[in-house]
Amino acid sequence: MCGTETRTELLLAAPEQCGCGCCSTGARTTTPPAARGPVYSLEGLTCGHCVQTVEKAVACVDGVESATVELVAGGTSRLAVAGTASADTVRAAVTGAGYSFTPGQ
Repeated sequence: MCGTETRTELLLAAPEQCGCGCCSTGARTTTPPAARGPVYSLEGLTCGHCVQTVEKAVACVDGVESATVELVAGGTSRLAVAGTASADTVRAAVTGAGYSFTPGQ
């Protein structure tokens, strides 16, 4: 660029301050599911994208006011649903998104 340097160096956030659990090495805090409404146990979620996929799918169900997932990567995550939607319609939304309820739910 004509011999002049006009670039500004940008500071990058430390990995522990950003990214999902599968992309960063630091501890990540999660928001627990909402206290009201039924809570379901889910399997197959591994990162923040999985959480968003499930929350969006369940939020589109008639009767759902909110859907919040507490991620346990590689383990049993929890889905809290506020509203009047039935467990069967919530299950259909979760399985339609590619994830599954734990046995017994």
